[in-house]
Amino acid sequence: MSCRFCKDASLTIRAKLGRCKRCMFQLAVMNMVLWPIWFIGFSDTPKSIESITLLFGAGASAILLSLHLILMPFRMNAPEPKK
Repeated sequence: MSCRFCKDASLTIRAKLGRCKRCMFQLAVMNMVLWPIWFIGFSDTPKSIESITLLFGAGASAILLSLHLILMPFRMNAPEPKK
């Protein structure tokens, strides 16, 4: 990730959530790619390693995108985090 919030290692994950539109766009693209791959190719074998791996990746990106989208309205007018 290459936004100024993601590069700053001193910020906690709570300070980073909801601020970076580039990260949110990347997560949206990941969701649009991973979920269809799982539904088309691996939903019939949910206990295979490939299926579980795709589910974890897609689920993690969906949860992270949800957290970003939930916190975004609160962060729009908030001051930038201090180091």
